[in-house]
This record gives sequence, C-alpha cells and structure tokens, in this order.
Amino acid sequence: MRCVNDTTPRRYAIVGTGSRARMYTWALTVSHRNQGRLVALCDTNRTRMAVHNRIITDAGFQAVPTYTPDDFTRMLARERVDEVIVCTVDRTHAHYVVAALEAGADAITEKPLTADLDGLHRINEAQARTGGRVTVGFNYRYNPVHRQLRELIASDVIGEIGSVHFEWLLDLRHGADYFRRWHRDKTQSGGLLVHKASHHFDLVNWWIGARPTEVFARGDLFFYGDANGRRHGLAADYDRTHGSSSAADDPFALHMSDSPDLSALYLDAEHEDGYHRDQNVFGPGITIEDDMSVLVTYDTGARLSYHLVAYAPWEGYRISLTGSRGRLELDMTEFEYTSPHQDETTPVRGMPAPKENTTARLWLRRHWQPPEEIPIAVGEGSHGGGDQVMLSSLFGGADDGIRPDHADGGNALLTGLAANASIASGTPIRVDDLLKAQR
Repeated sequence: MRCVNDTTPRRYAIVGTGSRARMYTWALTVSHRNQGRLVALCDTNRTRMAVHNRIITDAGFQAVPTYTPDDFTRMLARERVDEVIVCTVDRTHAHYVVAALEAGADAITEKPLTADLDGLHRINEAQARTGGRVTVGFNYRYNPVHRQLRELIASDVIGEIGSVHFEWLLDLRHGADYFRRWHRDKTQSGGLLVHKASHHFDLVNWWIGARPTEVFARGDLFFYGDANGRRHGLAADYDRTHGSSSAADDPFALHMSDSPDLSALYLDAEHEDGYHRDQNVFGPGITIEDDMSVLVTYDTGARLSYHLVAYAPWEGYRISLTGSRGRLELDMTEFEYTSPHQDETTPVRGMPAPKENTTARLWLRRHWQPPEEIPIAVGEGSHGGGDQVMLSSLFGGADDGIRPDHADGGNALLTGLAANASIASGTPIRVDDLLKAQR
C-alpha cells in the first residue's frame, strides 16, 4: 500500500458499474482528473462497463481495461491499483473490500459498509491484519448544513445531548425506487434500515460522538407489495414496466426508455444478466419494510427516536436535538409534493427529480430565551452539495476530520442490523450481544 501522502496520483479501480458508480467515473476523468487516475473497471456485466468506458473516452482518455469478478485480484496486481471503489450490491461489499485490503490496496465503499454481521467481522479482521484504509461513502456528512449542525453541537450551545428525534420521509417517487430494484430483497441490501438509514444513523453517531448500545424497533411492509397494492386499490397487472401496456398509466412505473442513460446501463444490458431495473412496486417478492420506527440508546446515555417512511407525499426530514441547555431543530424540505405527471422536473417517468429546490430552517431554542433562527446555506448539487465536497475529500486527500472509516461504517451498520433483529424478535437487542452471538 502506498503512503497516502505520496504526491503521485493514486491509481483507482471501480468494481460495480451501475448508476451510482458514474459519479466516481466522472470525478476521476473530469472534475478531479488531476488528483487520481482510473485504471480499471470490474463488473459481471460488460455492457455496463462499456457505458463507463464511453464516459472515459468522451473525457479524452483511453478506455481502461475491464475485468470480471473472477479476475478481481488479478486486476489489482496487473493494474497496480492503489484504491478500489466498491459500488456493487450491498451484500458483496465485504468480499471486495477484504480482497482489496489483502492485496495491499485501500478501499472506498458506497454505504452501507456491508449488509450483514459476517461481512462486518471480515472487514474488521482484514483491516486490523493489513492496516489498510477503508472509507465509507457517507456523503451526508459533507452536506454543509449537517456540518454546521455538528459545529453547533460541538460548541456546547445546547449542552449535553439527552435526546435526538429524527424523521425521514421518502416521497412516492424516491421511496418507490427502492421497491422496483434489487434493494427490495433484504438478503441483497439489508433492507432500508441498513441501506438507507445507515446514512442517518452515521449522522447521529457523528453529531453526538456516540455509539449504539441497545436498539428496539418495529417495522412493516405497509404500502408496497402485492397484498398492499390490492388493499389500497393501487395494484397494476404487470411484472415490469418495459413492454407492458398495463404500466403505461401507472404513476409508480419506471419508464427507462425515457432516459438514454438508464437504457444504456440497464435495458441494453439485460441480455447479459437478466436484471430488471423496473419491477412493479406492487408485485410479489418484496422482503423489505417501508415503514420503520427505531429507538436507540447510546453509550453516552443519549437516546434516539427515528422514523423512516418510504411512501410520503413530500420528501424531506426533521431533526431535533435536545440538551441540558436547550434544543436545535432542523427542518429540510427537498420536495413539497410529488406530481404523477411527466414534465420538465420529472423527465423520466417514475424517477425522482433532481433535488434543486431544497429549503432549510434551523432554530436554536436556549433555555429561558426566545428562539433564534440560525442562518444556513444549502449546498448545490446532489445530497445537499455533499457529493461534490466528498469527492474533493476522497481524491484531494484533505484531512478534514470528516472522512468516515470502517469503525464509523460499522457503528451505523450495527444500528440497522440490531433494528432488523429487533423487528424479527419483538425484543430490544443489545449491540454487544448481537456481535457475540454471531462469532
């Protein structure tokens, strides 16, 4: 493994070349082209790798070599890879992170760190054995509003934190998207409490400087799925959107043919692996929840009440932190409402629109004093500006104290895994007991 302070541009490989990976391909060939070199791609699907190579050649670089997963380790050695960017299905993250570490490379993985306890143990053991660096792509840490909130908490303006309330609403477009793709299978993604909420659990851990000790949760599939679709009068008779006349007027259907990008990455790639990106959200086979409530106790004594729904009429979140000297309240609205119609804001039927109209208000309520609204500025770009700042941190090498490592990823993952175990058992789950039971 090369020293991270070496001024020679690091050599990167991407494994998993779906939609999310395009951000990294673009960064290493356009926005951060002088800060790193993309030298290889790895995927089960050659059509998708070809799409990424077109991004590379359009940026003026030569196409990079492509490898299948069977040749992953050979790729690392042959292309002299310094750092692997893992964008595969969640349950496979651990396989590639561990293989990279054992080959002497570092790893950046999209959240979550992995999808199960076995993967967490393997990553932790490999990191301890090799000393390699593991970074988790928690881009919400880099959102300027979230950074400002952390600075306020660290300034002790509300004193010692006793409780946190965190409500996250996914609207009918964004929320539905998790139920038409591979994330609908809990064995692949760990469910939304692992795949999605790991963002949120990491923020709380980071804000209050704590780790979870006990988790109690309730969750259900209330809205999506075949039985719910019939009960609520929303069911439509099709398996997947493409080629189905029954999906034509379904506002929940994803029409990939509207998008050249989705067509190239998924429709044109189906002949290789049979993966359908546009499954019916009211069809059978969904094993994840869409409505979840979680209570978390931390080693500091603080408590979190968390709720996530994936079928709300608007998108955004509310966060309140109450301490010994007062309270901070953050309200973020990303979409005021969701339209079922295709227009300039939703050019791809069924896909979420870019979040360009986010509004935010932050209130400080000190004990015995009138409320004070704190000025805040929402960042530009995806995830409230978090993506671009994160890319600068990952490839620029700045030691900003934000970059989350395997321990941070593990603590966020453990909250979600303990919540899943609590839903299954109906009882509170001690995090340490969960860890011991799986060894």
